[in-house]
Formats: sequence, structure tokens, C-alpha cells
Amino acid sequence: MSKKIFLFTILVLALMLAACGSADPAGCLGTAEDALHDLECREVTIAVENAYLPFNYIVIGENEPAGWDYDAWEEICTRLHCTPVFVEAVWDGMILAVSVGQFDAAGDGITITDDRAEIVDFSRGYIALEQRLLVRLDEDRFSSIEEIVANEEFVLGTQVGTTNYEVAATYLPEDRIEAFETFPFAIQALISGDVDAIIIDDVAGQGYMGENADLVKLVGDSMSSDWLGFIYPKGSDLVDVVDDALNSMIADGFIDTINTKYFGSDFVISYDDIGDGAYAEPEE
Repeated sequence: MSKKIFLFTILVLALMLAACGSADPAGCLGTAEDALHDLECREVTIAVENAYLPFNYIVIGENEPAGWDYDAWEEICTRLHCTPVFVEAVWDGMILAVSVGQFDAAGDGITITDDRAEIVDFSRGYIALEQRLLVRLDEDRFSSIEEIVANEEFVLGTQVGTTNYEVAATYLPEDRIEAFETFPFAIQALISGDVDAIIIDDVAGQGYMGENADLVKLVGDSMSSDWLGFIYPKGSDLVDVVDDALNSMIADGFIDTINTKYFGSDFVISYDDIGDGAYAEPEE
């Protein structure tokens, strides 16, 4: 073999290895022998914001994605012998992107609704949640949504395109609802006094408390009780097999373990600790 051919061969092999590494960062998990269903190392692309506590985030300075979605999907792929590939995507448009097949699935704590089920398929529900009010720690003017409704000066904050916004709209006219692109923006508006309260999923609300426990608190009764689920393009063959994995994870306590890890009192990561994820400014 000539030197030129040898060098060319080495270069091609290096490029092939680099390509494999970039397309398959997590690697195939589990084994065919132990799998509930053998997906034969198939890549499953999962949309996440990497900016939504405690489901998906990247702690500043660590550059290592983490969160409930990561633990759950890595375990799912271990039980299905597949390869999870997480892809950053902004929330606004994520459901539509999945519906047209841009991603195989999406995490991000998506509430199961009839309207959404018209364009995507849902997994079984994996976490039950309640929608509640998040307010400043020193708030003493109200403690329920009814008291907010009664005072026309109060303004609610929430995130655009969420079921939280839909719930807010059942109580208040649009001119008393301030919709933000992301929940961190809404949180800052709450802390600064630009809005009086935020409607938020209680499990997500815990993620905003962490180091902000001296600034905000959850109050009032639940305004809506819902289930969270993963989404897929209509007709996806992943629905049933992932449900089998989720059922096994619930049965053997794995879901309880990660719920305690991310929604328990020991989880103290706040939005001050994480990067902007899918909302980061593109590098020049």
C-alpha cells in the first residue's frame, strides 16, 4: 500500500468515526437478549429545550445535559435496545415539528390534551400534575385564583402556547394575561413585580424554587389536574413499545426513583444555574 493510499484510508476511517460519534452521542443502550422489544440499536430523536427544569437542562460550566427526560429515555432505550439522540428545540413549534416527523418523539413535560392528540400520538401518562399559582414569597393580597379574578388590577403571567395559558384564559380576559416565550422570563417578571402571579405546573414550579425559595412560593388549590406524556408523529410504531417500557419502569419503581430525584427536596438546581439551551443566541 502506498503512503498516499494509507493516509487516505486513515482519513476516511477518522471521518467515519467522527460521523458516528456526532450522530450517536449516547450509543446503543441495553442488549438484545434483555430487551422488552429489540429495536436493534435504532436511533430515536427526542426533542428537548435543555432549558426546562427539572425535565431537561445543562448546568452552566458543566456542558453535560441532565434532567428527568434524560434519565427516563436512557432507561427506556436500555429496555428497548435503542439509541436516544436528544435534539434541542424551542417549545413554540415543538409539537408541530413532531407531528410532521422532524423528531421521533419529544419530552419536555407535555400535557396530554384532546386538541394535541389530533395531530400527535401520546404515550401513556407518566406523571400526574396540578396547575397552581406561583407568587412572590411575601404575597399577602390573595391566595387563590378567585381572588385574582375579583381584582381587575391583578395580571397573570404564563408561557405562550402552553396549557397553563389555556387555563389562565378560562379565568381572565387576554388583556390581564402576560404571555412570555419561556417560563424563566415569566419568573423574572413575577419577581420584579411586572405580573402578580404565574400559572404553572406544580412539578415544574418546584424546579423554579431551588435557590429562589426565598423569593417565590406555590399557593392555592389546583386549577386543573392533568397527565404528562411523550409525543410522537401520528401512527408511530414507538407508542406501544415505549408504553411497555414505561409500564415496566412504573412497576419496578424506576419512575418513583427519578421522581424523587428531580421533584424532591434534594433537587436544588435553579434557573440561575443553567444555560439557555435552545434559546441561546447563535454564536457568530
